[in-house]
Amino acid sequence: METKGMQLLTDEQMRTFIAQGFLILKTDFPREFHEHLVAQLNSVYEEEGNPGNNLLPRIRELQQVFDHPVVTGALTSVLGPNYMMHAHRHGHYNASSKPGGWHKDSYWGYSRLRNHHPHWAMIMYFPQDTPVELGPTGIMPGTQNYETRTFEDDEAPGEALASGEAGTFALIHYDIWHRSTPNVLGQPRYMLKFEFMRTEMPKAPSWDNQMVAWQKPAELNLPIAAHDLMWEETWNWLSGRVGSLAGTMAAEPAHLKTLTEQLGASEPVAINAAYELAASGKAGVHSLLLGLQSDNRDISRVSAYGLSVAGADAVPGLIAALQHADSEIVARAVFALGELRGLAADAVPALAALLRHPATLVRHTAVDALGQMEAQLDLAVAALSGALQDENAQVRFMASLALSRLGRAAEAAVPQLELALGDENRYVRAHAAESLNYIGTERAKQSLIKFLLNTRWCPTTTKANAFYP
Repeated sequence: METKGMQLLTDEQMRTFIAQGFLILKTDFPREFHEHLVAQLNSVYEEEGNPGNNLLPRIRELQQVFDHPVVTGALTSVLGPNYMMHAHRHGHYNASSKPGGWHKDSYWGYSRLRNHHPHWAMIMYFPQDTPVELGPTGIMPGTQNYETRTFEDDEAPGEALASGEAGTFALIHYDIWHRSTPNVLGQPRYMLKFEFMRTEMPKAPSWDNQMVAWQKPAELNLPIAAHDLMWEETWNWLSGRVGSLAGTMAAEPAHLKTLTEQLGASEPVAINAAYELAASGKAGVHSLLLGLQSDNRDISRVSAYGLSVAGADAVPGLIAALQHADSEIVARAVFALGELRGLAADAVPALAALLRHPATLVRHTAVDALGQMEAQLDLAVAALSGALQDENAQVRFMASLALSRLGRAAEAAVPQLELALGDENRYVRAHAAESLNYIGTERAKQSLIKFLLNTRWCPTTTKANAFYP
C-alpha cells in the first residue's frame, strides 16, 4: 500500500476511534483557502440553492480537502486503501437557534443491518471557524453500535462537539448518533458531509500500527458501558484477523446460561453477552444460533452480531438458518456470513441462490455478503451481475458496490455494469461507474470514459452564466 505523504492515524487514535466512534481532526490549509471556500458557498447557496450531490464539481477547490494528507490518511487508516467516496454528498447549512434531533443517517434512504466493523465512514468538514455558539455537530461518543438511544433529546451526557477553527473535521463511524446543535449567533454555518465506503477487506493494519494487541485508550470518558471484547475484536478485524474471538474463553455452563439470558437485557448488556458467547466455543455458538431464531427482534439482531465474529463454528448453523421462514432472520444470518468472509466460503452457493428470494431485505443483504467472499468468485460475480437487473434499486446499488470490492475478479460483470450506467437511479449509475473503475480492465476503462464524457457537468455554467466566458 502506498502511504507516502499521508498522515496515517496512530495506534492511540485508532483505539480511540474504535471505542468512541469518531475523531476530531484538522487540515492545515491557509486561512485564505477557507475564506474563499466560504465565499463560494455563500454565493452558490444564495443564487442557486443547495447543490446537493453536485457540491464537489460545483465548488472545484473542495477536492483539495479530500486530497489533503490528513484526510486521506484518516480515511485510509479506518477504511483501508482504495476506499470509495459515495456519490451522495451534502452541504449542511445551519442558522437555527434550535438543536436538531439525534439520529443515525440512513443508507441513502434505505435500511440495512448496521455493521459493528467500520465498512462506512463520514467526514463532516467545517470550512469556517466553528465555535460552540455557531452550532457545530454534536456527537454521542461510543454509540455507533447501538440501535437504540440510551438518552433523551434534552439530556446528552458526554456529548462531543465538532468545534474548532476553519478546516476542522469530524471523522465518524457511519452509524454513530449525532445532531446539529443550536446556532445562537445566527451567522451561516456550513458543514460539508461526505460518505466513504471500504472496498477492500482488511488483510493487515492500514494505519501507523506499532502494537499488536488491543489496549483500551489511555483517556476514555464514555457516557456508555465499556465494550472491551467488542473493541478488541474490531481491532483484530481491522488487523486482518477474522473470527479472532473463537474459542478464547471457557464455556462454564452456569455462566453460559447467564449470558444467554442477558441477550434479552438492555442493549449494552446484550452486546457484551453476545460477544462473550462468540468467544465461548461451540456451546456459545449454539446459544447464539438459538437467539438468532428468537421471535424477539432485538435478541435475534444482537445474536447475529455475536455469530458474525464467532468464527468457523458458526458457519454450518448460519447456512441452515438461510432456510428459515422469517425473512428478517434469514437476512441476519446472511449478514453474519458476510462478516465471516473466507471462513464462510461454503455459503457462496446458498447466498447466490438467495438473489431469487422474494424479500428485498434478503436480496440486498445477500449481494452485500457476496461482495465480501474470498472463494467461488465466478459464482459470486455471476449472481451479482444478475442482481444489477433486480427490480429494487437498493439491490442494484449494493450489487454494484459488491462488484467493486471484487475488483478485477469481477471482469465478467462488465457488460451488465455497462447497462447499469443507464439505470433510472442516480446512485446505481454512479456506482456502476465506480465498479468499472475498480475492475480496471481495458473494456471497463473505455466504457467508464465514454460514460463520463457523455455526462460531464460544467461547474461554471449557471443560470446567470450560461455560456460565456
